[in-house]
Amino acid sequence: MFRSNREDTRQAEWASFEGEALPYQTDLYRMAKWLLRDGDEAEDLVQETFVQALKSFHRYEKGTNCRAWLIKIMYHVLGKRRRSESRLHLVIDTEEQIAETTAFVASTPQNITEQEVLDALKRLPIQFQEIVILSDVEDMTYKEIAEALAIPTGTVMSRLHRGRRLLRAELSTYANAQGIGQEGGQSNAV
Repeated sequence: MFRSNREDTRQAEWASFEGEALPYQTDLYRMAKWLLRDGDEAEDLVQETFVQALKSFHRYEKGTNCRAWLIKIMYHVLGKRRRSESRLHLVIDTEEQIAETTAFVASTPQNITEQEVLDALKRLPIQFQEIVILSDVEDMTYKEIAEALAIPTGTVMSRLHRGRRLLRAELSTYANAQGIGQEGGQSNAV
């Protein structure tokens, strides 16, 4: 009798997990593939994320943003993995470096392709890429991003502003080199 109650509890927890968390598997894979740039590593990261999420699903508050909760776990797993493999690289984010790369703010033509935007995004420093993706692609709030990356909300806002400015400059440089958006000196801002 005791065994069947325990089994019923496990089945109910699995059903709840299946309904709340598993629908976000594709979102997590897309994010992991962007972060790791390798499909197999991304699959491993997503699998490890879901294992950790299932283990701690009893701590998840139903009715809250499950996708943000899963992304936070994924970043925790990725950070742990990077530390254990000694692949964590610290990027110095000095104001002088930022000022050099963002001195000119140009508008970005709208007739740039998605691939060109992705290529420009890949050229940004990783700390800006992550914030721009989480905000503009994954539609996460500042608070959700701050929790997922374990950084202050002010840092999220600052990096998002800088990341968008850097991306705009990258796209403007590319567009000017390609002669895009130069008809009559007018261009459409992003």
